[in-house]
Amino acid sequence: MIDSKETLLRYLEQDRLALNRQRDKRPKFLQDEIWKFEIMLRKLEYDTNCRRGPWAVLVRKYHACIFHRMSVKLGFTIPINVFQEGLSIPHYGTIVVHGGAKIGKNCRLQEGVTIGATDGSHDAATIGDNCYFGSGAKVIGAVIIADDVAIGAGAVVTKDILEPGTTWAGVPARKISDRDSHNNLCQALFQ
Repeated sequence: MIDSKETLLRYLEQDRLALNRQRDKRPKFLQDEIWKFEIMLRKLEYDTNCRRGPWAVLVRKYHACIFHRMSVKLGFTIPINVFQEGLSIPHYGTIVVHGGAKIGKNCRLQEGVTIGATDGSHDAATIGDNCYFGSGAKVIGAVIIADDVAIGAGAVVTKDILEPGTTWAGVPARKISDRDSHNNLCQALFQ
């Protein structure tokens, strides 16, 4: 969770690396909408967690308005304070994440991913570091997913995945390989 200016800067840098933007220091003016979305997500997290005072309310509302417009434009429903540093979203498309989810460092979400709760519960998934979610993957309920796990395209996870460094696919999801998620993540994150 972002709790200081230094933490904000670290999150922004890790998100930049996760998006494979090693050569760029800032988003291009008429491009990089997803990168701009992630920057606004982190600024809103900083505003919510750290800023205090009368001007802080105005800044937070301003950033919240921009964040909401970008979310609608890109098709993302991603609440603040869910993802740790290193978030990577490579494509536009519907992505829905429950506000109760807790997701570790270096997570990559393809389009169509849902991480949600079930049966009216407010409990959602707890996901470890270095996880990858293929196109259309669904994680439903208060499941636990270990570190370095890859979830294949179209997989539906409804039970805990406690074995780190594995690949899962299918409906319901089952282990298909002992390969970890690192091939699906930007290698700059591990240097």
